[in-house]
Amino acid sequence: MRSPAKSFSAVVRRLNQPGAAGRLTALAIPYGWLALFFLLPLLIVVKISLSESVMGIPPYEPILRFAEDAKVQIHLTFSNFGLLLRDNLYVVAYLNSVKIAAISTLISVVIGYSMAYGIARSPLRWRYLLLMLIIIPFWTSFLIRIYAMIGFLKDNGLINNVLMALGVIDQPIAIMYTPTAVYIGIIYSYLPFMVLPIYAALERMDPSLLEAAGDLGAKPWKAFLRVTLPLSMPGVVAGSLLVFIPAVGEFVIPELLGGLGSPMIGKVLWAEFFSNRDWPVASAVAVAMLALLVVPVMMFDRFASRYFRGRS
Repeated sequence: MRSPAKSFSAVVRRLNQPGAAGRLTALAIPYGWLALFFLLPLLIVVKISLSESVMGIPPYEPILRFAEDAKVQIHLTFSNFGLLLRDNLYVVAYLNSVKIAAISTLISVVIGYSMAYGIARSPLRWRYLLLMLIIIPFWTSFLIRIYAMIGFLKDNGLINNVLMALGVIDQPIAIMYTPTAVYIGIIYSYLPFMVLPIYAALERMDPSLLEAAGDLGAKPWKAFLRVTLPLSMPGVVAGSLLVFIPAVGEFVIPELLGGLGSPMIGKVLWAEFFSNRDWPVASAVAVAMLALLVVPVMMFDRFASRYFRGRS
């Protein structure tokens, strides 16, 4: 194991090599961007979460105060985080957000994998058109797309009118302002984020692997489970993270489609910031939500890395 002095000397030698300044600049730009627009705002939110709420502008007390003898006093409180554990509103909102995001992600995997598999196996002249149909919804505002879903899901909307015209139902089904509407809205909005990574993984796969599996006597379903599915798992993992993470903190969809029956942490966060003007509690909710997401995502990423290394 290298000593700290030898490791420092190795770093100095690398920096003195030709082209080291360019590499350092290339690394400094993205890290500086992350530090300025991610780390610094996060530290500000953490600071507010450790302060006390007051009536004023800004609506929280500073954590650093100067006494009369010019000494700096630090006032920190963790009562805002304690409130999250004592009040069932926050616990229910967190659990409900994770449940809705997880179920939506699983359904998106099933639908998105089928769509990506169909696109990847379609003739080449049709692939770009099919991919364009997946991407076209992004050309429209996210808010407008969610408003458009109301026309499909309301009692006299398209879905109920079609089912009643076909004689499937006698009276409209209550879909709007239910958890079902939230699931439909999340899956509809984030499904392209699932389809595109899976398609990219399937499109890179060598078709000769399936031919070899067939020559060795494997049936199509067995070749899919033993060859296609394992090789497409990186796309499934990437798509699952792209759907699950934003779905947990979703605000617009449960607000417009779910009503009061679908409490999610995004709605609670908005209410604390803008209705109650309790910025310290709202910041504590945001920090707790970040911790809630980071820990399982890191564990999942570590498991996925071991899985892929084991199969390589």
